[in-house]
This record gives sequence, structure tokens and C-alpha cells, in this order.
Amino acid sequence: MAECISKSQRVYMHLRQGILEGKYGPGYRFVLDRIARDEEVSPVPVREAVRLLEAEGLVTFQRNVGAVVSSIDKEDYAEVMESLAVLEGYATALARDYLSDDDLATAARINNEIRDRMTSAFDPRIVTDLNQRFHHTLTSACGNGRLIDLLEREWDRVTIVRRAQFVFTPTHSLRSVDEHAEIIAAIRAQASRNHIEELARQHKLRSLRDYITTDHSATDFSA
Repeated sequence: MAECISKSQRVYMHLRQGILEGKYGPGYRFVLDRIARDEEVSPVPVREAVRLLEAEGLVTFQRNVGAVVSSIDKEDYAEVMESLAVLEGYATALARDYLSDDDLATAARINNEIRDRMTSAFDPRIVTDLNQRFHHTLTSACGNGRLIDLLEREWDRVTIVRRAQFVFTPTHSLRSVDEHAEIIAAIRAQASRNHIEELARQHKLRSLRDYITTDHSATDFSA
């Protein structure tokens, strides 16, 4: 039994990574027998792996089609960003008293790298990864493992949307970098938790408002 779980986890991690990296885009159909052959396993662990992906919302079963990578439309994106605004704001506020000087220096360094990427050698995937690292640095010290798990799942869904559907908007993203710096400064100054939570929450909601009110072919990779 343990061996079967190990195989299903291996297949799950491989497929999940492919989805997050954009190898399998929205609507991509998983042929379970082919995956089993490629992974050199029986169909059983493949089905288990796909069920795990379905539970995360990354895969959907369609009638007469089978398992396909989930599509995330504008409404889905808005819901994910609203959820992130609440979760990330609260986690950042909780982390205020536990973030070290080294943690804040790391966050500032990542933010400077994001800024550099905005003006030269821009790559949306790299900027998306750097942005996630920035927010993970600030939120991971909050001490609430369940909250971090929820955040990571929502971050993954945003990553899929941004890599599959959108292009870069320089003005919006440079504004986000300034907002990152403002959040770091508030934490260093030991501002109230309510203030820090509001800054982090509005940072996400501002990006969503920009998306709603501007061209839907563009979004902010650094929110």
C-alpha cells in the first residue's frame, strides 16, 4: 500500500509541476494510460494523482472528455485575488513580531531584484516567482501552518492565470514594487497590525482594481 501511495505522490508532483510551469495549459487533456506508460506505473496511482489535482481545483473532469487542466476565467481570477488579499493581509500582520532584520533584508533584496527586472531583462515567469518569494518571506513567519497552506494554494492558482493568459503592464508593476517597500517600512517601524494588514490587503485589491478597469489582456505580475 505504501508503495502505491509513493507512486501516486510522484505522479502527482510531476503533473502538478507541469501545470504550474505552463507545460500543461488550461484545457489540456490528461490521457491516463499514456501517463501510466510514461511514468512506468499502473493506472491506479495515476488516477489517485489526478484526483488529488482535482481536489486542489487544478484539474476538472469533463463528460466524454476526461481529466483536463482547469481553466480560470476573469471571475475566477477576481475571486482568487480577493481571497489572497484577505489571507495575505492577515498573515503579514501576524508575522510582524516574528520577522527578523535578516528576513526584512531578504524581502527588500527580492523587491529590488523585481524592480531591476522591470527595467531590463524582463521575464514574466521570473517576476512572478520573485513576487511569490517576496510575499512568502513576509508571511511564512506568521506561525499559522494552515494559513500558509491556504496561501500557497491560492498563489499557485494566480501563477497559472498569469502564465497562461496575461502580459506585462510596466506602470502597474512598478507601483506594486513601491507598495512592497511601503509594507517593509511599516513592519520595520512596528506599525500597528491593523495598519500592516490594510497595506498588504489593499496592495492585492489595487492590482485587482487595475485589472478590472483596464485592458483584460494585461495584469500586474508583482502584486
